[in-house]
Formats: sequence, C-alpha cells, structure tokens
Amino acid sequence: MIDTKVKDCIIIGGGIAGLQAAIQLGRYSAYDVLVIDRGTGRSTICKSYRNILGWPDGVSGEELRQRGRKQAEAVGVAFAADDIRKAERDEARHFVLTGKDGAQYRARTLLLATGLMDRFPELPGLMSTLGSSVFVCPDCDGYEIQNRKTVVMGSGDPGASMALLLSERTRDIIYVNHEGKPASSEHMRQLAELGIPYVEKKVAEIRSEESGIISAVVLEDGSLLPAERGFISFGGNSIYSELAEQLGAELEHNRHVITDPRSKMTSVEWLWAAGDLGVHSELTTVAMGEGATAAIWINKTLKQLTGKSAI
Repeated sequence: MIDTKVKDCIIIGGGIAGLQAAIQLGRYSAYDVLVIDRGTGRSTICKSYRNILGWPDGVSGEELRQRGRKQAEAVGVAFAADDIRKAERDEARHFVLTGKDGAQYRARTLLLATGLMDRFPELPGLMSTLGSSVFVCPDCDGYEIQNRKTVVMGSGDPGASMALLLSERTRDIIYVNHEGKPASSEHMRQLAELGIPYVEKKVAEIRSEESGIISAVVLEDGSLLPAERGFISFGGNSIYSELAEQLGAELEHNRHVITDPRSKMTSVEWLWAAGDLGVHSELTTVAMGEGATAAIWINKTLKQLTGKSAI
C-alpha cells in the first residue's frame, strides 16, 4: 500500500512525547497529521507514573496512551499501526517512510518520537512488578524507595552506579550483580565504604504480592533476599535512532539524537526528535514538554511550507 497523499506532518511513535505533539498539532486545526505507532515502548510497561502533575496516586503508561490518543483523535489527528523500517527523502524533499510490510507514507515534516527500551533479562516475576515496585529511573521513582528495603539487580558498573545513587534514598540496599560482569575497583570501594552488600549471583525469581509489590528476590542458590522495592540497571539500553541515522541526523556517542535545545529540530531540516530518543533526562514530564515544543516549531515551519494558519 502506498499512500500518495503527502501529510503535513507524520509523527513516528505513539508514546508520551509523540501523543503530546499530536495533541498540540491537532489543536491548530490546520494540518493533516498522522501518528504511526507500533504499540511498544517504555510507557507500555510502566504501571504507575506518580510524578506527573494531577496524578498523585499514579497513572499507568497504558492509560496515558489511551487518553492521549483519544484526545488527539478528537482534534483530527489520524493514527496508523505500523513499524517504520526505512526513512528517506524524495526529489521534492518529502519524507518517504516504509513500514514493515511495505506500506509507504509521505510527509512534509517528520517528528521522531521512537524512544528507547531498557535492557533487562527475562527474570521470572519481573514483568508483574516492573513499573509498580521495581523501577528503572531514579529521577522518576527514587522517592518510591525512601527508607525501604531495596534490591538493585543489574550488571557490573551500571548496577553499582545505580546502587550508589539510590543509597541517598535508603540505607537498606543491596546490589545483586546478576550478569557477573566486573564492576570497577572505584565502584567496589564506594560500595564497601557505604556498607552496601554486593552479591554476585544470578536472580532466579522475583516474588511479589498480588498487587505487584515485590516481596523477595530469590537467587540461583535458593537464598532469599527480602525486599520492599527493587531497581534494575543492566546498561546497554536500545536507543531507537535508526531512522534518524538513515536520514543523516547527528547522533551523540550513545546514539541519542542531537536536537536544537530551543526547537527540538535535528541537524536535518524539517526533521524533529522528542522524548527519550533525544539527549535529555528521560523523564515522562520532560518528554511531554519536548513533544509540545517540537509541535510548536513544526507549526511555524508548516505555515511557511503550506501557507496555512490556525483556523
């Protein structure tokens, strides 16, 4: 299927940044906007964001996505379920996108909000606790472990660094190096100085209550580590910047996309990036702001390209 109609803007990614941008663009009531979403991403596994204005008791990523899509559709934004595998420019300088089954889409402007995914092994019991009592982001959820018995599960230096950082929140913390990769001598020294126990054994199981609250970590030798909260930090997260790279956008050494701090435009004209894909703190609230900011500047550009203005 080839969609011959050129959209004013295509947003790739239906997570938090992409949806906020879609809502903002839709509210201009002037453009043909399409969100292409493959239905995966960090927000799909978070069961409760508790650091967002207006949601003191938390809101799940799935609920935010459902509400965001409904809000965007109400202002005329269209959605398509696809996984874009190829991005290029044609002679008219339009962006040409090809999905996993060959479907093609064209747009004058493009916003990449493809995000990232944390790397973690398949640990029995992890998915039922991830995002509710086992966390990945200390800025988002460090508050949740305050003075609670916490087990950090990770690999080498990333896990050690996380345990050290979280020791500001609780003194009852232990680091389990599940993958057994060596941590630096400096990290080991700091762990010892702070009295943080270091265990180099594989995790066999994460036990939890029915509510998804972690109760214990079971190690490969059968030993049990009681826990009230957990964190994972394995390093090597997948940054979904392949499309940006195909289009020639400048990337950081860690493969995050470099954008203009004011407009969120990449080094490629009419190509924007927002959310965890870019170089930022990876907070949901920051992703919202970046999505809205990118949309504002896309509107400015589309006014020039199409001669349209808000109705």
